This record gives sequence, C-alpha cells and structure tokens, in this order.
Amino acid sequence: MKKLFLALAVAAPMIAAAQVLDVQSLQKINTPENVETKIAGISPAGDYLLLTTVANDGLIRYDLATGKTTELSKAPGAGYNVKISKDGSEIAYRETTIDKNRLRRSNILRQNFASGKRQLIAKGQRDLTKMDVKDAEMTVTILDRHIALTRGTQTTMLAPCGEDKSYIWPSISPDGTKLCFYVTTGGCYVSDIDGSNPQFIAFPCRAAKWYNSNVIVGMADEDDGERLTASSIVAYSLDGQKQVLTDKSMVAVYPQAVEGAIVFSTEKGETYLLKVK
Repeated sequence: MKKLFLALAVAAPMIAAAQVLDVQSLQKINTPENVETKIAGISPAGDYLLLTTVANDGLIRYDLATGKTTELSKAPGAGYNVKISKDGSEIAYRETTIDKNRLRRSNILRQNFASGKRQLIAKGQRDLTKMDVKDAEMTVTILDRHIALTRGTQTTMLAPCGEDKSYIWPSISPDGTKLCFYVTTGGCYVSDIDGSNPQFIAFPCRAAKWYNSNVIVGMADEDDGERLTASSIVAYSLDGQKQVLTDKSMVAVYPQAVEGAIVFSTEKGETYLLKVK
C-alpha cells in the first residue's frame, strides 16, 4: 500500500531571535496522482483536507488517515473561500456560472458529510455573504473590494484602513474577536472584529490564515512579473515576532492552519504538512 506520508525530517529555518512556533516535522502528502492541487481548507480536527486546482475549480475531500478521496464538486469556483463547520461535519462552497449578460454568478451549497446531502443555500448570487455553515456565528468575505462581515442575517461592510483601499483574504480569528486581511497596496493587517484598531503586520504575509488567536501564517512570495520565483511560509505573532517556516528549496504557497498543523501547496502542485506546537 502506498504510504500516506513521506517524512522528510526537514528542520525549518528561523530568522527571528524569538521562536513563534515549535516546528516538529515537515511531511509530503501523497495526494491523488495526476491532479493539480491547491489546499482549499483543513478540518478543525486536522483529519481531512479540501483540495482544489490552482484556479479554484472543483473540490475534493482528502482523508489524511486513509488517503481516501471524495469528489465534492467539479464546478468552477468551488475551491474559493470554502467554509468548514466547527465540528468539521459539513462545508459551504460555491459553484460559479456566467449568465446571459456575461456576469459571474454563484450557487451557494451546503454539504453534510455523514448524510451526503447537498442543500442549495442561495442561487445565482453575486453577493456571497451567505457562505455559511450550520454553526457559524460569523462569516467573512469580500464584496465590492471591502470586507463583508455577516452575523446571522445582518451584514456589515468594513474598511479598516480606509474606504479608498481594496481588501482581500479576510479571515476571522478562532476566538471570534479579530480580523486578518490584506490591503492590496498596503500589506497584511489585523484589526478588532468590528474593523477598529488596525495593526500592520507585514508586507510579505499574503493569503494569511489564523493558526491560533495570537498567530497568523501566510506566504512571503516573490515574482518576476510573470511567475513566482520564490515563496516561503511565514508565521507572525501579534506582538511582532516573525518566523520563516520553510526554506528556499521549494516555492511554498497558500497555507491553511489549525492548531498543531499547517498545510500548504507548492507551485508544482505538491502538498505538505508542517507539524508544529
């Protein structure tokens, strides 16, 4: 039987005097062959991954214990900004279409893994604030270049660094008190959940996700104007400490994290698991 993990025993380099995370191991995951993959999510328990393509087309569930894969969707956009319930039992995702006026619209679906049942939450939406799962107290997305924070049926538009800025990659901290986001011309920030008190984190911390409510992980990528030339996974604590978690032997991008584990992709379509504590 093909082994699930190929242990590399790679020690991650650190450039800061203070350590943000204690790195245990780096392992390559044997994801399905002939599938160009990017990480779309990791379950709260760290027992399965959601995989998509670089263009966010299609969605696959990958069980880390068995290596079993389940195709959830073949649709364009299905891998973008997937929501996973707190207990990992269901997800919400989109399936994108182009209407007769050449406008991009999405059907929002919720899927329960135990029952296999899929439920249509919203049809033909351009406003994607309804991306919710059963136990979601709050969800966040981007709408008209600003941050849309939804609690129940109430959506609040936020622009923590100014109305004239464009925002991407919003994420809610595990304790629900903070937002992480990227200003396209200004770098990575963390603010209070209502958008107040924005705190600059770094420019080279793109597509950041919360590791816990005090640490974020992102990618420090470089390009030549056409393609990525280098990228490392980095961790920042809210008190200003920084740690580089991967070296220059790979182009590591788009991390996802739960406490104890960080997963990321490479430009070759490979998937890695970084165990930390």
